[in-house]
Amino acid sequence: MDTQLRLDDRTPIRRGLAMNNKTGTIGVFDSGVGGLTVFHRIAERLPGAAIIYLGDTARVPYGTKSAETVVRYARGCAGILLDRGISALVVACNTASAYALDTLRQEIAVPVLGVIEPGAQRAVQATRNGKVGVIGTAGTIHSGAYQKTIRELAPAIRVFAKPCPFFVPLVEEGWTDGDVPRRVVRTYLEELLDENIDTLVLGCTHYPLLKPVISEVAGADVALVDSAEATAHALVDLLHHESWERGTASKPCHRFLVTDAPENFARVSRRFLGYDVTDVEWVDF
Repeated sequence: MDTQLRLDDRTPIRRGLAMNNKTGTIGVFDSGVGGLTVFHRIAERLPGAAIIYLGDTARVPYGTKSAETVVRYARGCAGILLDRGISALVVACNTASAYALDTLRQEIAVPVLGVIEPGAQRAVQATRNGKVGVIGTAGTIHSGAYQKTIRELAPAIRVFAKPCPFFVPLVEEGWTDGDVPRRVVRTYLEELLDENIDTLVLGCTHYPLLKPVISEVAGADVALVDSAEATAHALVDLLHHESWERGTASKPCHRFLVTDAPENFARVSRRFLGYDVTDVEWVDF
């Protein structure tokens, strides 16, 4: 049964395909390479698990797209991964988590986890003075998803959000330390630090690569919440609740799919994973 969706296909993703596959594969998708930070954390937490990563590099970035377009793209990515027999799905893209998570949970029959809820929960636990900053792409920030989720968890917390669009190109070009990223980070964070935040959510999967510079600018009194790390912990809890059994292979199968330019993905992936990805498969919706 074919579950792949064309870009103009608005019919629901077919349900029930991997419902009983409790020993299967974890699917992770993102708009590009940034979700590799989530992939990496999951691989650390579940070292025996098989993971398929899909980067929608043909349509990156999602952060500048409309909600309707992001939902359509996310459903296409989920369809590709369901075709590969996944038994759990992680939406590593913050923008897709903001706009498409509810739709995916309604339409597919495997556990679905996004990155916003785990990051918001970690922020609520970390703050001491009730002032939390959130940084991310324009799409993520303007969606209000982090702000809404944090306030639902702890209504008394004040949330200050700031889009930081230059962070992604800095990371992808490898400019993660030195004077240039330090100046950019300081410019973006100045407004939030003036609000006396004591916790800062890194609401984009690229941002953990800038964590040393962000930490330096923010200061030791500001706790940084890595949504990729929080998501990996939440996935372990979710799969335990679902009675899912992770694999025990000494060398688990990790597969990488992209919708465009596999050679570029392989080149940039080392910055996120610390090793070269040599086998990248091209797919399309």
